[in-house]
Amino acid sequence: MKIVIHPLFLAVMLFSAIFKGLPAVLICVLTALLHECGHIFCAQKMGFACTKIKLMPYGAAAFIDIEGIRPADEIKLALSGPLVNAAMCVALAGLWWFFPVIYGYTDILMYANLAMLIVNLLPAYPLDGGRVLGCAIKKFFGERAQMLTLRIIALVVAAIFFALFFALGYNVTAIIFAVFMLFSAFEKPVRAVRINFSSTGRLRRGIEVKYVLCDENLTFKDAIKRLSDRHYVVFQLYDGGVAEEITQDELYELSVSHSVYDRVFGDYLSRKDLPNSLSSMLPSISEETQSTPNDIPSSTAPESEE
Repeated sequence: MKIVIHPLFLAVMLFSAIFKGLPAVLICVLTALLHECGHIFCAQKMGFACTKIKLMPYGAAAFIDIEGIRPADEIKLALSGPLVNAAMCVALAGLWWFFPVIYGYTDILMYANLAMLIVNLLPAYPLDGGRVLGCAIKKFFGERAQMLTLRIIALVVAAIFFALFFALGYNVTAIIFAVFMLFSAFEKPVRAVRINFSSTGRLRRGIEVKYVLCDENLTFKDAIKRLSDRHYVVFQLYDGGVAEEITQDELYELSVSHSVYDRVFGDYLSRKDLPNSLSSMLPSISEETQSTPNDIPSSTAPESEE
């Protein structure tokens, strides 16, 4: 996983330093990274790949390919980030209860996590609350209405934060969230990147091949969880023995035309069931063909006697 720094990120750091808000911005960035780690951990558990984390002028953003995800899983993924911030708030409150002296050193961390939690639950795309709302809109009104509604809300929220920037005396946090809403509302999702061992030169040293034995219920979602850049994975279907196998390169090719919830060995099982279906039809076919010759002599017998 790569960590990429946007050129304007340094400009934001300089801007915040001029307005004497650099420490607060750094804590907000660290809080945003922690928030994104919650999304990444949940995505990997679900079988979706995160290609990179990018430090943007408005914070941090994890690029996760969730094409084909079910609404229920998307809601879980969206809420995983705020859940991390909520856990941090509870943990800090507990520390204050037992060690009140640390309040003066950790209060800004509490406020950053609390702000991250509240803001991300706003029903505006691409915030987590907006994604949850988007699942509901898509279900009842379709994808076009979903994106249009959420992006309009995002622009309204961006305008509100711009106004707060001036109303709160050039508040750095407000302008960061305003820029975040403005640019991220039109951010396009990034496609998954294929793991390519040959480009890293590791083939010269050798790469360990990992075999994963599974049954017919293995889905692409579960198979993707097994992939990493440390092993070359081969999935084997066990049916009283190894009946079929698929390499991770073949898995990637198949995933392009399948949903993450489809079975990896679905095509093989369909081919396997085909002979059984034909054999079940053979008895009825043979009975029909045998009945015709037997009927002919009985119908023509009277004519032959005459």
